[in-house]
Amino acid sequence: MSHLLMIESWVGAMSTLLPRAIREAGHRFSFLTRDLHHYLRSAPGSGVHPLLAADNVLTAETNDVAGLMTHVERLHDVLGFDGVISSCDYYLSTVARVAAHLGLPGPAPDAVERAYRKDLTRQALRAAGVPGPQFALARTWPEVAAAAADLGYPLVVKPVDLCAGMHVRKVANEGELREAFLALDGFPVNARQQSRIPVVLLEELLTGPEVSVETVTFDSVTHVVGITDKSVVGQPWFVESGHMFPADLPADLAAAATDTAVAAIKELGLDHTVAHTEIKITADGPRLVEVNPRPAGNQITELVRRVTGIDLPMAYAQLAVGQRPRLEPSDTGASSAAISFLLPPEAGVIAEVPGVDEVGFAPDVVDYAFKPAGYRVGDPTSNNAYLGHVMVVDRAGFGARRRAEGLLAGVSVRYMDAAPLGGVRPGGSVSRNHEASA
Repeated sequence: MSHLLMIESWVGAMSTLLPRAIREAGHRFSFLTRDLHHYLRSAPGSGVHPLLAADNVLTAETNDVAGLMTHVERLHDVLGFDGVISSCDYYLSTVARVAAHLGLPGPAPDAVERAYRKDLTRQALRAAGVPGPQFALARTWPEVAAAAADLGYPLVVKPVDLCAGMHVRKVANEGELREAFLALDGFPVNARQQSRIPVVLLEELLTGPEVSVETVTFDSVTHVVGITDKSVVGQPWFVESGHMFPADLPADLAAAATDTAVAAIKELGLDHTVAHTEIKITADGPRLVEVNPRPAGNQITELVRRVTGIDLPMAYAQLAVGQRPRLEPSDTGASSAAISFLLPPEAGVIAEVPGVDEVGFAPDVVDYAFKPAGYRVGDPTSNNAYLGHVMVVDRAGFGARRRAEGLLAGVSVRYMDAAPLGGVRPGGSVSRNHEASA
């Protein structure tokens, strides 16, 4: 039994999936955070918080990497770690540095940094010839305005170091660009109290379906587990409203997308990690959106597991302790699995989510959850705005996405002192989760 040090985590689904995977792989973990209340405030459902299943719950300033190295050295002398892990983007490079410092398995720190930071990814992959959008990097408003004029409108504005689609938006003119720039400029610190890198990434607007390629790389070989189909809504924002695995793609497009993802992972220098690589399939072929050097969020790993039996959070934990991950697929009885998310039509306080009972009674639903009355919601501008989800499996073919979207179409949102409103959809709350029977 190996002992993992988990440095920070997400507060969403992966805060449950990764601890569960570590335990089911036969390992144990200690959890280290700068702010335990950050997780307790966001407890996923009732019962014991999954992070409190750790052998030890420890606190230290995880944003001070130099000080953390010294602290973890002392912990390692006492507790003995076999690997270091995190599911939170903001600490992936920290984890890689700590693992390298302790002589433990893990990807190269500079490769993780290149993958996490969108500016470094763009620069590295352009030099290597991996297809992506035309782009420019700028800091000041005059630089941003000039770069946008050179690229041409419409274009996409992105921060280089945020996640969940935060502050990613399409702009059609200089006025909208100025608004996006000021919003980023007024957001100097992320949710983990880390100072942001004040670089603005401007990109050519890519049009076409979006997919993600789920991979596991070890011993310098990338293994493609499959491709996920993604639904994106909410212009000018890019909010993920659902996913289906596997994507229903022609063989030639699937091969081109996987080739692009594998090439990106190789050129970034990633090894000994799970990756989630997002790609737009344009009229000119696949174009890389970004590479995430960790398992996919939004419960995509659960879609993969329900169809193939492959547990990507478990593979991630196995790689962290130097084990060869288990990637052999099994017959689960499911041909496709999909999740669809309910987004708020606007900001407000929830009074009721009508239609939830009908979702819960559907026989092909394997998981669902919706926010309770009294929950205050913001505008639907990023993946942080979800009000709930429904997950289904289809045992006959590629119908899971259509079915999930159909079920969610029967769910609405009623705000305090307001009439029911339809949520934004593709095309401690009420919940259920069970395994699909074979």
